[in-house]
Amino acid sequence: MQPKAILFDRDGTLMYDLPPRAGPSDVVLMPGIALALARLRAARIRTAVVSNQCGVGEGTLDIRRMHAINRRIDDLAGPMDGWFVCLHATHANCNCRKPRPGLIHRAAEKLGVEARDCVVIGDIASDMEAARAAGARAIMIPNESTLAHEIVAAPEVAFDMLEAVEWLVDVAYV
Repeated sequence: MQPKAILFDRDGTLMYDLPPRAGPSDVVLMPGIALALARLRAARIRTAVVSNQCGVGEGTLDIRRMHAINRRIDDLAGPMDGWFVCLHATHANCNCRKPRPGLIHRAAEKLGVEARDCVVIGDIASDMEAARAAGARAIMIPNESTLAHEIVAAPEVAFDMLEAVEWLVDVAYV
């Protein structure tokens, strides 16, 4: 059965990680992102981002720059149905910071779906743990920063975004 929504991690999943002072002009999408998102839209599957952005809470990332980077991703890959971001510092005891499930629950609610009808796609263990805690399916797409033990522990691992979407969508490529 097709999921009703796909919730993506941002850094290392949709786009390459950026250095601390980078801006929207530095955004480079990971391979296959635009085509994969077009395919999900053609299948009428909702898309959103669930992202920890602790730099805002820690004072190392300006919130306007974060929003500009998010808009740049929308410009390059097409608009998401929602952006759900934890702005708290790493040490904050919030429910929204992955690996806790708060962002996933909030995204599912705003998208009008149940968390169990969502798939979370990310590149590290905290993405997988947040999905599990929320009752969502999880798919890891490892990159050069993903640790070997995280890959082994992931419930599902895809080579790239197009492969992950192939598993989830039952329509021809657009």
